[in-house]
Amino acid sequence: MRLEGVAPFGPPAFILVSRGEAATLVLPRDNGVLRGARADDILGALTGVSLGPADLQAILTGCVEEAPRATGGRLHAGNWASVDLMGGATLFLQMRDAAWQLRGARRGNWDIEYPAWQGSLPQSVRLRSRTGSEVDLAAAVSQVETNMELDAAAFEVTVPPGATAITLDELRENGPLGQ
Repeated sequence: MRLEGVAPFGPPAFILVSRGEAATLVLPRDNGVLRGARADDILGALTGVSLGPADLQAILTGCVEEAPRATGGRLHAGNWASVDLMGGATLFLQMRDAAWQLRGARRGNWDIEYPAWQGSLPQSVRLRSRTGSEVDLAAAVSQVETNMELDAAAFEVTVPPGATAITLDELRENGPLGQ
């Protein structure tokens, strides 16, 4: 996984890369680096959303689960339908232009909204916690290319010389959610 927190100007707010269990987070604006923690733990400390790479990819691409398998479904009034998935998630679809389009989902303790689409992929995703933890995260998906061969370097990050090592606890305490 490679995830960059794009800022309106200057360097990214963060760069998170992961291969297997170990991830690296670089904070270019703070000259900090966190190495060796799990990607879901780092993402949770940064955003309040503790999802691993496969789960994050499934949600951002509109699959909701890594390998979705329907177990049942219902039709509702107003051109709506819901589909239950084997992992416990429920999809909410709306009939638009004679085709069903995913508009939202429930997965675990999350409500997921898909307000805008471009072709077969969502342009934006909103996650809201149903646990009362006040997490409400919106993400824009842009510059999408599918079925591309990726060089292994895409999952590496250059740590600036002199970067200060931080721990996951320090990120939780001093990061965006700790302040």
